[in-house]
This record gives sequence, C-alpha cells and structure tokens, in this order.
Amino acid sequence: QVRLVESGGGLVQAGGSLRLSCAASGINFRLHAMAWHRQGPVKERELVASISAGGSSNYTDSVAGRFTISRDNVRNTVRLQMDNLKPEDTAIYYCHTRARGRDFWGQGTQVTVSS
Repeated sequence: QVRLVESGGGLVQAGGSLRLSCAASGINFRLHAMAWHRQGPVKERELVASISAGGSSNYTDSVAGRFTISRDNVRNTVRLQMDNLKPEDTAIYYCHTRARGRDFWGQGTQVTVSS
C-alpha cells in the first residue's frame, strides 16, 4: 500500500520560512519522481515543484528562487524548503507521486502566511 504523509505546515508571517516533509512508503522510492502541489482558497490545485528520480528539479514561476525541493533516498522523504513566503502562498500543500499507473496523494498540510 502506497502512503504519503506530509508534515511541517503551519502559520508564518510574510517573509518567513517553513519546511515541509513527505514520508513515502509502499514504493521503491528512489525510482519515482516526486512532487508538491498546492490548492489555495477558491483556486484549482497547481503543481509547485517536482523532482525526478535522478534529482532534477522544476518549479512553477511564482515560487522559483524562493522554494527548494529535495529528496532523501535513504529516508524515503521529499522536502520542500519555502523561504520568503508571501500571503499568496497560503494553501494546502500535497505530496504526490505516480506509481503502478496511478496517482497517489498525501492528506495535505496547511500553510498559512499572514501579511
């Protein structure tokens, strides 16, 4: 059974930092690309950052230069370091992977940035 469990969300002031973590189980982690998505109030879910099995990363334009995605293939964990947070980053953040022809999502973690 594939499980993705996020942690690390919370409330932070604009300009602050948070680090999200996602612990994966039930997959051969090192072989799978991982990603973070988010869904803000009255917004559609959007891809924030992704990292390939080989470690190559991509970011949506609105977070490039402020967020960093990384993976730890020993601990089967993917992290999202978020710096210089803005109120528009407020959202539920979801960990995602695709395995065995299916999409798997974590339960989400709330990030709230106050102005």
